[in-house]
Amino acid sequence: MPASAAEVHEMKKAPAVDGVLPTILHRWSPRAFTGRAVSAKDLKTIFEAVRWAPSSFNEQPWRFLVGTHGSETYRKIHDALMPFNQMWAGKAPVLMLGVAKTKFSHNGDPNRVALFDLGAASTVLALQASAMGLAAHQMAGFDEDAARKAFAVPDEYIFGSAIALGYQGDPANLPHEQMLKQEVAPRTRKHLGEFVWKGWEKAAELA
Repeated sequence: MPASAAEVHEMKKAPAVDGVLPTILHRWSPRAFTGRAVSAKDLKTIFEAVRWAPSSFNEQPWRFLVGTHGSETYRKIHDALMPFNQMWAGKAPVLMLGVAKTKFSHNGDPNRVALFDLGAASTVLALQASAMGLAAHQMAGFDEDAARKAFAVPDEYIFGSAIALGYQGDPANLPHEQMLKQEVAPRTRKHLGEFVWKGWEKAAELA
């Protein structure tokens, strides 16, 4: 019998690390969602947090297309997802698309870090959601051309990820065995020496 949602959530929590915020350690990306709606108030709180994400020149180049279940926006985002993601993401009460403006507003010059800044905003979104008992799952698997056409997104905007947002559900309700295996698998991360370097491929000496 598959583990319950509560059991999976506990198992997915990263081991405690002295000084690291619990919200960071407890955040993860489920595919199983309940049908419980996310309130407009909670959505506003999440995006109030996003407002304060860092960005180059304080450009805040991110834009989020946000659809709640049953809305036209939700349908358009869902239709743009790859079939594998449609199978599970359609259970989430909120679907979003993140895009970033690739030119600075103050002078029209290219903003080479626009996508980086969108990523920072999306991280804030995911952490704020986790702190509120919600979960966000970001997806690369969607048809950018279809999404651009559906929403008439101008060419100067670049797509980041699609995001499913909601309350974690029972893994047993996932429609695919591969999804279930991933849902209940332990979380792993690289060791610090694999990405914190003092020179190229030379691990930094950390306490």
